[in-house]
Formats: sequence, structure tokens, C-alpha cells
Amino acid sequence: MLQIVKKYAVPLAALALPVLALAQNSVEGIFEIIIRIINVYVIPLIIGLAVVYFLYGVLKYVMSAGDEDAQSAGRSMMINGIIAIFVMVSVWGLVNLLGGTFRLGNSQGPGQPLPQIPRQ
Repeated sequence: MLQIVKKYAVPLAALALPVLALAQNSVEGIFEIIIRIINVYVIPLIIGLAVVYFLYGVLKYVMSAGDEDAQSAGRSMMINGIIAIFVMVSVWGLVNLLGGTFRLGNSQGPGQPLPQIPRQ
């Protein structure tokens, strides 16, 4: 296990260097970039995987018309997929609702522009 960590630690650290350089030397900037990546890429990817799992269950249910065990497995995949999608979208929506209500996403306050990197 330690060899795997050593094998992947240096490349992952090298991939993180541009993020650290663009974070304008602040920890808040790094966390903001990480949270943005999670919100924009990771969460929709996980929800998409849950939808694919659900659709695979539908396909498995439809394709096994005569086999009761396969239909039962497909039915349980569909139910688990629907529950997973519902829970993920509900929690994501609740977090965004609370963040918008208490203005947690904008630390500058309403009406004040966020600082920008000057462009040349």
C-alpha cells in the first residue's frame, strides 16, 4: 500500500502545482478551486453514474423477460438507482439552498464585486 502511495504522490503533487500557483497564495483560494471542481465536475459525474446504473437496471429488467431472478435483480437495481439519485440531488439542492440563504458562497457581501486578476 505504501508503494502505491509513493508511486502516485509525486505525479499528483505535480498536477497540483498549477492550482497552487493560480490560487494567489491563499488557502481560501485553494479551497474555493477545489469546491468549484467538486460542484462543477464531480457531483454531476456521480449523479450521471447513478442514472446510468438505473438505466442498466431497466435494461436488465426488460431483457430478462422470462427469468424471475434476473428481473428481481433488475428491479432492485432500478429501486436503488432511484433512491441514490433522489438522495444525491436532494442533499445537493439543500446545501445550495442553505448556502444561498446564508450567503455562504459570497464572502464579500451583496453588491460588492469579487477581486479579479488584472488582464493585460
